[in-house]
Amino acid sequence: MSLSLAVSQAAGADKTAPQVPFSAAQIVDKNVTARGGLQTWRSVQTMSLEGKLGAGGNQRAALPVPAPNTKSARLITPRRPAEEVQLPFRMELKRPRKMRFELQFNGQTALQIYDGSNGWKLRPYLNRREVEPYTSDEMKIASMQADLDGPLVDYAAKGTKVELDGTEKVEGHDTYKLKLTMKDGQAIHVWIDAKTFLEAKIEGQPRRLDGVYHPVEVYFRDYRTVAGLQIPYVLETHVLPVGKTATGLRDTPVPEEKIMVDKVVVNPQLADTLFAKPDANGGAAGK
Repeated sequence: MSLSLAVSQAAGADKTAPQVPFSAAQIVDKNVTARGGLQTWRSVQTMSLEGKLGAGGNQRAALPVPAPNTKSARLITPRRPAEEVQLPFRMELKRPRKMRFELQFNGQTALQIYDGSNGWKLRPYLNRREVEPYTSDEMKIASMQADLDGPLVDYAAKGTKVELDGTEKVEGHDTYKLKLTMKDGQAIHVWIDAKTFLEAKIEGQPRRLDGVYHPVEVYFRDYRTVAGLQIPYVLETHVLPVGKTATGLRDTPVPEEKIMVDKVVVNPQLADTLFAKPDANGGAAGK
C-alpha cells in the first residue's frame, strides 16, 4: 500500500484507494453458500472424520548453551529427533458442540472427550491410565471451539459479531480478513479466499511453549465435496515464533503440524454415551 501511494503521488494521479466490494455480512453469506449452503449445514447433526495426524517430529533448532567453566566457548545441544510419525485418529462431532477424539499410539488409544460442558482425557502413552478432567486452560479452549459447522454459519444466532478487517495475501491468494467477536468478548480472525470464498486460514488458540503464549494459525487446504458440503481434507497448524522465551532466550521455530483427513461421514448415528465420561478402557463410565 505504501509503494502504491508513492507511485500514485509520483505520477500525480488523483485516485482514491480501491474499495472492498462486499460487506462483512455479504462475505459470510458467500462463504456459507460456497461451503454448501445454510440449510444443508443446518441439517447436519453429526459428523465423523478419520485420518492421520503428524506427531513426534521436532525440528526446532537446538539452543547454544555455555560450556562448563568457560566464558566464550559454546556447546550445541544434540539435535532433537525430527522424524514425524503419522498417527491414526478418529474424531466424532455432535450438536450441540460435543466432541470425541481418539488417537492410536503404540497400540494404545488416547482419548479427549467434551460433552458441551465437561471434558475428560485418557493418556496411556504417558503411562497415565486414569481418566483425568480437563484443566482450566483446556476447558477454556474447548468452550471456545466452534460447533461442527464452524464459526461463520449462523454466526448472529451464536451471538458473534463479524467485522471486515481489511484484505491480505494468504499463500499467494487474495483474502478478506474478518474479525469475529464472540458473545463472551473473545476475538479471532478468519481469512476468506476472495475467489472461492472458502476459509483459507483461521486464528487458533494461543499455545504455551517455553513459558510464553505463541500465536497459532490453522490453514485449510484440499477442499472436497461430501454430501453437498465443502470439507477441507488438509489442516496445517503453524505455531508462530515470539521474540524471546520466558527465560530470555531467543525463540526457535516450531515445525508445522499437519492433519490429513481420509474419510468424512455426514450424519452418522452417534450415541450420546460416546460423549460421556469414559472409563479407563475408553468406554462410558456411567453415572
